Amino acid sequence: MKAMLVNAYGEDAVFEATEVEKPEVKAGHVLVKIAASSVNAVDTMIRKMGKELPLSPDTPAILGTDFAGEIEEVGNGVKEYSIGDEVYGCAGGLAGLPGTLTEYIVADRNLIAHKPKNLSMREAAALPLVAITAYEGLTRAGIKQGQKVLVHGGSGGVGHVALQLAKHFGAKVYSTGGGAKQLALIEQLGATAINYKTETVEQYVAKHTNGSGFDLVFDSVGGANMANSFEAAALNGQIASTVALCELDLTVAHFKGLSLHVVFMLIPILHNFKRETHGEILRNLTQIVESGSLKPVLDEKRHSLEEVGQAHARLESGQAMGKVVVEN
Repeated sequence: MKAMLVNAYGEDAVFEATEVEKPEVKAGHVLVKIAASSVNAVDTMIRKMGKELPLSPDTPAILGTDFAGEIEEVGNGVKEYSIGDEVYGCAGGLAGLPGTLTEYIVADRNLIAHKPKNLSMREAAALPLVAITAYEGLTRAGIKQGQKVLVHGGSGGVGHVALQLAKHFGAKVYSTGGGAKQLALIEQLGATAINYKTETVEQYVAKHTNGSGFDLVFDSVGGANMANSFEAAALNGQIASTVALCELDLTVAHFKGLSLHVVFMLIPILHNFKRETHGEILRNLTQIVESGSLKPVLDEKRHSLEEVGQAHARLESGQAMGKVVVEN
């Protein structure tokens, strides 16, 4: 089968089309013919940083984490899937697991679910990593109907899903963005847009919460922005962060009695730890998508498998609006 291999990591790393052996299905797994895969920030980080990241596979490597496709073969012990089923998931491209930038993947049945019927393969491939991340963050933070929820970065990959899920769970949703296109998308998805470039945290907290703060803050920006999340949160508020790689003064968090939930959704894949939770979340997401409450936003540029290098460049350019997807 054809695969796009990275033979050496680094800023100048390139993908090379190579013929590799088609994988064989094994017990508890399914063989999937991949129709599409999406590019996430972690994929670009692996390509550039390589072994500086403990989760990077050895080279030559088939990268790519997310996919959607059709089951071609079912391994021993797998009862819930059949040949011909359309599925999606986040199941490779890390550590010792071959990724999705190829024609076939052998995927752990616990890391996949049946694809939502109302999504194309391209749309379904855009969801797993970002949607599992958003779902985990909101549910761990105990999202409840009627809460005021702030999503930082609501036009981004994780953020635009978190925004829609928060709305699905019955929250009143607000979201930060920094440009006209970003703010328009946030409003289009059903949240109240906040321009963080023209409004201070104090100003928008006063405007939207009468100064009491947001019950739950979902921070998909992280880093230094975590301080803004602490400032925006209500007393005893909940913070869910997807980017907590930073040093930070926790004084504000202490005096407000905040709870911080750090979401690193790759843990089940990397450590073979409670992988069934990802399958369960994906099944829930399928229902949410089919109910009409969640729809991925895709970047307007389309890329073939051979153009994955361009897809990576598109994501890194910051010009993409919505998820960048590669089609087989």
